[in-house]
Amino acid sequence: MAIYKKVRTPCIGVCSTGIGDNVCRGCKRFAHEVIDWNAYSEEQRRIIAERRDGYLANAVRSQLEIVDQNLLLAQLRHQQIRFNEDQSPYCWVFELLRAGASQIEDPADYGLSLTPVSRGVPLVEVRQRIDDDFFALSVAYYQRFVAPGLAVRAG
Repeated sequence: MAIYKKVRTPCIGVCSTGIGDNVCRGCKRFAHEVIDWNAYSEEQRRIIAERRDGYLANAVRSQLEIVDQNLLLAQLRHQQIRFNEDQSPYCWVFELLRAGASQIEDPADYGLSLTPVSRGVPLVEVRQRIDDDFFALSVAYYQRFVAPGLAVRAG
């Protein structure tokens, strides 16, 4: 039997579900997931975390490539940036950008390379593109798979 770490809330204190969003602009969970989080089992929380991590990793991967994971890890630790080692290293990249995109002069110093679509783009804008894509992926999933089920239950 595998031992799993407890899934912590992904809340970042910027919740938009209170103003009517179906997907939180902060943590990218669905409104009902934000509301019901404390009632969920660890397995339910893990499923939500894996979905979010996959979308975030894909959004990061479209903008940046990890060319040296050991250097990235060393820099995260050296810079004392909080990240979850259980997540994809591409999720670590987002934590790095969130902590200091404006202070990174050369992504190669962190084991990163810009993809063709992000070359010449300031890292602050790259970070925003990633967050926008992460949100768009979450909204698309919600609209495709969650909202139709909610409509059936309400009808």
